[in-house]
Amino acid sequence: MARAHEPQRARAVATQIVRRLKDAGHVAYFAGGCVRDELLDLHPTDYDIATDAPPQRVRELFTRTAEVGAAFGVVLVYESEKAAPPSPGQDAPDPARARGGGGGVSVEVATFRSDGPYSDARRPDVVDFSDAPTDAARRDFTINALFLDPTGPPTTLPTGRVVGGTVIDYVSGLADLASGVLRAVGDPDKRLSEDHLRALRAVRFAARLGFKIDPPTAAAIRRHTAELRGVSRERIGEELRRMMAHPSRAGACLMLQDLGLDPPVLDEPHVHAPLPSLAGLEAGGALPPDQPPLYSTCLAAWAIDRGVTPATAALSEPLVAESGRRARRPGDPWAAFVSRWRRSLCLSNDETDGLKGCLTKFGIVSEQWDGMLVAQQKRVAAGKWFQEALKVLRARSPHRAAAIAARVAELETLGTGIRPEPLITGDDLKAMGLTPGPMFRSVLDRVFDAQLEGRIRTRDEALELAEKLWNSPGS
Repeated sequence: MARAHEPQRARAVATQIVRRLKDAGHVAYFAGGCVRDELLDLHPTDYDIATDAPPQRVRELFTRTAEVGAAFGVVLVYESEKAAPPSPGQDAPDPARARGGGGGVSVEVATFRSDGPYSDARRPDVVDFSDAPTDAARRDFTINALFLDPTGPPTTLPTGRVVGGTVIDYVSGLADLASGVLRAVGDPDKRLSEDHLRALRAVRFAARLGFKIDPPTAAAIRRHTAELRGVSRERIGEELRRMMAHPSRAGACLMLQDLGLDPPVLDEPHVHAPLPSLAGLEAGGALPPDQPPLYSTCLAAWAIDRGVTPATAALSEPLVAESGRRARRPGDPWAAFVSRWRRSLCLSNDETDGLKGCLTKFGIVSEQWDGMLVAQQKRVAAGKWFQEALKVLRARSPHRAAAIAARVAELETLGTGIRPEPLITGDDLKAMGLTPGPMFRSVLDRVFDAQLEGRIRTRDEALELAEKLWNSPGS
């Protein structure tokens, strides 16, 4: 892929490489997702190039290169001094990081190929270099199997829009683009059995583009749902992360449920439920238009839409037994549920904390808020994940969320506000001659509550209250 901050620059660099390959007597095209996105007028910044030139020939034609997939015929070509190749003896950089690094642009140039058997349901055991029609036939979906020669005559699409370059279509991908259909190339069962993750890719592409999955492809996905359990949890988690990063996230999750993919993805029983929270995260001013919601917030919204509550979470069990599960903490109804989603989706520590924090705070703002005292409300409002939970609530119940936001604004004006520095600390209690122990936290919390409620305002008042509470714990 070629990546640059500006789509025009990325295309220009990729076109230059295509032209150099063609000048040397080779066939070379843009390939895959960049062609799809150009034809949909989506202004891609990533460009793949496919060619009949073998990897060694590519390295001869371009002086700044690195192998990133030699067994599969992929060479990374650097077109900028700012994107330097690795020094001799160093491993090639991660292409996802190398592309566009430091303002430079690099391009993945792949040799046309045919794939052998996929014994691991992920990558072909062997590949043979081939030609463009054969390369198109081994790709996943027709809309991803189009080629474009950027140096050829322009193409007029059925919509009347003119694309710079000649489209080469061996799989009827143009017709599927025009009709908004996502269709497997060739036999859908074969495509799904080659790489089981293609079921999730189908959902992601269809949701992102607003396409329908064609019935035979959808039927094949349903037949292969169980096989998704053999895919690594890291790959599954990354696909879901990419779905949640796009505004079409609710549509993607609805498709997962409709196709019966939610059990192998989430390690949960199948649920067919509408997703108002997930769909509404960016509606009604919940978020600025250029700020996507946190991944953990999206997961929490999906869980809530699927009917997960503290009671059901505490009772639920995984579909697949977990080994080495951590013991559930007393009074922690979300522990088992969050632990399961952490394992199923390979969540990071921060994502796990965010999922649990958002679910916990959502339960408070949706069910307990009105009965809380001033100090309790201030503690909740000042706590981590409160704002994320409020986003989910705003998506589900805008009026209630607005009322809570108004109450928070009011709390800011009461007494010391929501986030004052505590008037005293444990060091002050020790300076009073008090012995550290379990009562320390209780005394400090009660003094801080009094501060939040405006009953004390000075350090002296705080010390006086602390001494009274220490000497009369039940007061």
